[in-house]
Order: sequence, then structure tokens, then C-alpha cells
Amino acid sequence: MATAPSQHRGEKSGIDWRAQLGAKLVAADEAVAHIKSGDRVCLSIAQQTPFELCPALAGRLMELENVVVNHGAAVMNWDLPGLGERFRLESMYLSPYDRAIYHRGAADFTPIVYYRAGHLPPALDNFNVYLMTVSPPDEHGYCNFGEAQIMSKLLARNADLVIAEIDKNSIRVGGDNSIHISEIDYFVERTTELPEIKLPQPGEEEARNIATVCGMVAKELIPDRATVQIGVGSMSGMLCNHLLNHHELGMQTEIIPLHTAPLVEAGVLTGKHKQLFPGLVVGAGIAPLTPREELDFIDGNPAFALYDFNTTDDIRFVAQEEGLISINNAMAVDLTGQTNGESIGPLMYTGTGGQTAFVVAACLAGGKTVIVVPSSSRVQGRRISRIVPVLDSGSVVTSPRGFVHHVVTEYGIANLKGKSIRERINELVAIAHPDFRSELRAEAKRLYKV
Repeated sequence: MATAPSQHRGEKSGIDWRAQLGAKLVAADEAVAHIKSGDRVCLSIAQQTPFELCPALAGRLMELENVVVNHGAAVMNWDLPGLGERFRLESMYLSPYDRAIYHRGAADFTPIVYYRAGHLPPALDNFNVYLMTVSPPDEHGYCNFGEAQIMSKLLARNADLVIAEIDKNSIRVGGDNSIHISEIDYFVERTTELPEIKLPQPGEEEARNIATVCGMVAKELIPDRATVQIGVGSMSGMLCNHLLNHHELGMQTEIIPLHTAPLVEAGVLTGKHKQLFPGLVVGAGIAPLTPREELDFIDGNPAFALYDFNTTDDIRFVAQEEGLISINNAMAVDLTGQTNGESIGPLMYTGTGGQTAFVVAACLAGGKTVIVVPSSSRVQGRRISRIVPVLDSGSVVTSPRGFVHHVVTEYGIANLKGKSIRERINELVAIAHPDFRSELRAEAKRLYKV
């Protein structure tokens, strides 16, 4: 996997990158004028959303017909005139910006659960236009994908029209995280200053539960020298704060979680014992809302590397990381260990991401899988159990029960590996919220005859 030349941000380098781009540097309206009726347009995700190009494209959608817009983890509200008539919206991962559109049936969700290095997954392999965000080019003409590569290089190389929005504040991260200006048709300079969004702070009960669960996982399930994958989420995403007393950990993940940088800086996360990319923290992107000071530490730091999602989440590849520990979130876990990490009943809430791939890979690698979940939540003032007799009708099974080794709530750790249904039920009821344990046991007897 080739690594393109890397350096710090273009604005700091003194390079006249605008002159370097020449006639390829155009206004956003001019760039999207090349999109035509019948095109299938894909956009880079989350914090790498092209914020200048999105409104420019939106302004053209009433002029076009039969256009598909695919935007995963969108930071853009696509609830626009013409939705469902002149253009169709698709996603493989919902966000707070577009969840309501999908819930009312005005857009299409496409499940994607497996990845092969070097290949776009089905449903993303047929787009002819790609809009993305990149850094200014370096002196060799390479733009960096910054905080999130995900599938940008493959999507760009498979598209007929590639438009890149330049973010002058972009960091540069190593790995396979750059693309040459010769592979991009048009560039647009971002002129809008984006507001700084702070990470939402949990309530008192949620914060206490997060601290308890992460503390147990760190102490009981992650030994020194382990290599971990940590999923994005309000609970697992806080795990790094609890690993500062560990030694010589490694990280082979999909999205590099919050507060990873302090672990590298403190010498905790060394990657010394990794089989894959020893010495490196590897992912396909960095968690959204990572604090600026952490991004500044990652910027140009040779300890971090980003690769294509189809590489980082290829089960065949990840399973080579012997002893890998996979830690992920859940919406709900049933009494046999089936885990729903992405939907509320049949309605999608987020998407599969890499959870399925990593729990399978960790098992094949002889490691362990950990699902973290609060025992209960409050919904419209009513407490509900997150440990349930059966998953709600239509719920997605993100992690099949045979691949779930441990489930952790604030009440303890359930060990499911190698256990019978009866034993699994006993383990899971024991870590459920006390208000629901009697009900769960009664339902277990009715449903599972145990």
C-alpha cells in the first residue's frame, strides 16, 4: 500500500497551491454545473462533508432529473424541494441531520456489511460522480484526505467526475490517505468558516454509567499489550480515557476514537506488539468532534495512519491480528446475546458500520468481543430496559450471538462465550437493571423454556 508524501497543512508550507491548481480551481457553482440528469452522486461523509459543494449541488437539483445523491453520515439536511421526485437520497449510515427523512420513507437506506480490500462494496460501486473534501496539495501535488479517508480514494478512482473541496484547515495523516491532483477534475476552495461544535456532554446518570462500564472493560477485559478495536458511540467512544494506566497497547480499528492522541503522547499506545502495521495507530478515519488539540497532535504525526475502509474492515485482513479485542456499542441485546447496534425496530438509527466485520474478525483472530450498553435508558420520561427478552420486531442483528463473548452494563460483565442459552440468560439477567430482572426471568421461562 503506497504512502504518498505527507507534510503539515498547505497554508503553513508557503506553497502557492492556487497557482498549482490553475484552471482546475473554480467556483462551486461552476464545478457542480458539470453534473447532469441521470448522474449518481456520492459525497464524502461526516466531518469530511464538502460544505461548499453541498449547497451548490442543492441549488441545481430542481434543474436536473433522475439524480441519486448518496451521503453517508451526512452533515447536511437534504430535505429539499424535489426529494423523491427529481432526485433520490440514499445512505448506508444515518445521522441526526437526515434520520427523519428516512423514517418517513422519503429516502432509501442501503445495508452494507462486508468489505474487500481494493473493491468498493455493492451499492457504492456504481456512482459516476464523487464530491469530497481534501487538504491543499503539497509540493508534489498530493492532497490529503485529512480526518477521514473512509472510501474516498476508491470512490474517486471509480468515478467519471471528481470534484474536491479544499479545506485549508485540514490536517494531514499518513497511510494510504492522499490523492494526486491529476486524479481530480475540479477544485473548489472552502471560504465558509465553520462553527466549532463541541462534543455533547452526557447527563449525570449517563456519565456515571459510561465511567463505570469503561472502567470495568479497561480493568477486566483489556490486558497490557493487547490490540483493540473501539467502535464509535457514546459509551465505547469514551474508553480511551480509562486506558492511561495500561502498557504497550495497540489499535487496529475503523474509526480512531476520541482521546486516542493522549494515549500515544503518554506512551501507552505504542503498537509494539501488533501483527498488522506494528507501531501504528490504524483506522479509516478519526472520530467526529475530536478536540482540535488532539487533531493538532495527529497532524503529520507518523504514529497515525489512515487506510481505505475496505481494507481496515476486511475480515480476512483483520483476522490476522492475533488476539484482537473488539469493543462496540448496542441499542439492545436480547437474552441469548443477539445484538442490535443500529436500528429501533425496523427503522434505521445509524448503520452497521464495521461492528459485524470486527466481531467476526476478532473471533477468528482468537481474541474477544465486547458489547457495551447501559442497562436502561429513559425514553419520553419512561425507563426502558436495554437487555430485552427478544429484539423488537424488525430489529437488525448487527452481531450474531455466537460472536458475542462479553456484554457489559453498569451492573457487571456477562460472559457468554461457550455458554448455553440457559447460562446466557442467567448472565444477562444478572447485569440488567434491577427494575426489569423479574420480568426478564418470566419472559425467559415463557419464550425459552428455561
